[in-house]
Parts: sequence; structure tokens; C-alpha cells
Amino acid sequence: MMFVDIFISVFSFFILVILVLVGVAFFTLLERSILGYIQIRKGPNKVSFLGILQPFSDAIKLFSKENVLPNISNFIPYYFSPVFNLFLSLVIWIIIPYFSCLFNYSLGLLFFLCCASLNVYSIMIAGWSSNSNYSLLGGLRAVAQSISYEVSLFLILLSFVIIVGSYCLIDFYFFQSYCWFIFSFFPLCLCLFSSFLADTNRTPFDFAEGESELVSGFNVEYSSGGFILIFLSEYSMILFMSLLSCIFFFGCDLFSMIFFIKMMFMSFLFVWIRGTLPRFRYDKLMYLTWKCYLPLSLNYLIFFIGFKLFIISMFIYWINFSL
Repeated sequence: MMFVDIFISVFSFFILVILVLVGVAFFTLLERSILGYIQIRKGPNKVSFLGILQPFSDAIKLFSKENVLPNISNFIPYYFSPVFNLFLSLVIWIIIPYFSCLFNYSLGLLFFLCCASLNVYSIMIAGWSSNSNYSLLGGLRAVAQSISYEVSLFLILLSFVIIVGSYCLIDFYFFQSYCWFIFSFFPLCLCLFSSFLADTNRTPFDFAEGESELVSGFNVEYSSGGFILIFLSEYSMILFMSLLSCIFFFGCDLFSMIFFIKMMFMSFLFVWIRGTLPRFRYDKLMYLTWKCYLPLSLNYLIFFIGFKLFIISMFIYWINFSL
């Protein structure tokens, strides 16, 4: 019986990975179409009906290209860092709170924090191992940016954990049955969403891939398969962050179609922000996280701890008084 359970779990995760990759393919089509309308031009609309097969033709084109390797690169870390990056961005999907309890466990949020922290190492190694100045600068920027924003991100998530009293994402569903967190903690939700933007290296925080400054940033030396793996991992993380934003802000009923509509709206926000906002100046980015988000998240955390202790003490006092 144990082997049957293991087989079902592995097979279910394999199906989940395939569906995530297909979702990433169509999300790139959605992004290019939205950016086309934002910039008053046509998006991809020639391949098949409404350009539906455009992502697959792009994948065939990229995989059939020659894989160019720099002569002075450190080959093993250069070759395996995109693979590790994609592995992290896919294995993180197992914490989704399915009621079938596929891989669900009580410390799912801690697993997410560990994977989000490891994600920066693959970018750093990819930038360093290429032995290119632009790649190295992009990797260093990604490290500084991730360290800066993960501090406030962890504190904000810890505030939610203190309110809910659990690291399990299913408890976020039960806790938001009557009121969504976006109504209760609106400023904190805005900080968390912008931290997600910075954690996924998206506009206006895309300094690791600053095309106007660093050609293409940490992935400038990658071509063919390596570039596709980095591309897939980035968009997989965007979809996962959209799903996580819905779990934290808008309830978490995965059996409802409305949940996935809300998830598509959050993904649309990622694209809309990319087509609307310019890139930050780098010192403004650091100023924003260390002087704005960090004090705000610390104040909220202290407030929630005090509020929770006050509720517990009042409950104990009421029990003693009734006895």
C-alpha cells in the first residue's frame, strides 16, 4: 500500500509539473498580447488561431538553436545552475493546499521560504560562472536585491503566521472564510505584493536583467536550452507568486473557479506593471526596502504579537473569572 501511495504522489506531481509548464507557455502568450495592447500594437496573432501556437513555435526555435558555451566559463556550475533554478521553481508547487493532501504538510510556508532563499544562489552562480562582466554585475545585483527584500518579505509572512497561528496554507483558507486579508491588512498586502515583484526580478525591480544597462544581465551568455530553463523558472515563479498572493489576500478555495480567476488577475497585474512602470534607480530600490518596507513590516509584526498576547490574556482572564 505504501508503494501505491508513493507512485500516486509521484505521478500526480509529474502531472502538476506538466500543467505548470503548459501554463507558463500560455502565460507568455498572454503577456505578449497585453504588452502589445499597452504599447498600441499587435501582439502575436499569426501562428494558428489568435497566435495560440506561438509559445510552442518559440520553444521549438529556441531548442533547435546552437548552444554556445563561453571558452573561459566554469562549465559545471554554468551548465547546471539553470537546471537547479528550474528545479526549485517547480518543486515549490508541492505546497499548494490541495484538500486531497497530495504533499500538503503543516510547515508548507517554511518550505516556501527555504526555496525562495535558495533561488538566488542559482542566479548568483549563473552570473559568476559565465566569467562575463555583465553577467557578474547582474548576479551581484540579484544577490543584493534578494537579500534586501527577503528580510521584509519574511517579516510580513511572519505577521500573517502569527495572526493565523499556523504555517500550513490550508489554515489560511479557514481563517479567511468571512473576511479576506486584503480588507484587514491592506498596506501589508501592498508591501507583500511589491516584495513578490522584487523576488521574481520583475519590473520595476528587474535589475538582474537590466537590458538597458547590462545587455541581458546574469543570463547574457546563455543560449538555446539554458536560456529556456531560466525563462521557464522565472515565469513559473511568477505564476506561483500570483497563486500565493491569492492564498494570502483573497481566500484559498482551490475547488472554486473564482479562485483561478483571481489568480489570473494577479498574473495580469505582474504584466500590467511591466508595461506601465519604468525601472527604479538602484539606490532608490535599496532605500525603499530598508527605510520603508522594513520599518513598516517590523511595526506590524510587533503590533500583531501584542494583539495576539492581549487576546490570549483576555481569554485566560475570562475563563478564570467565569470559574
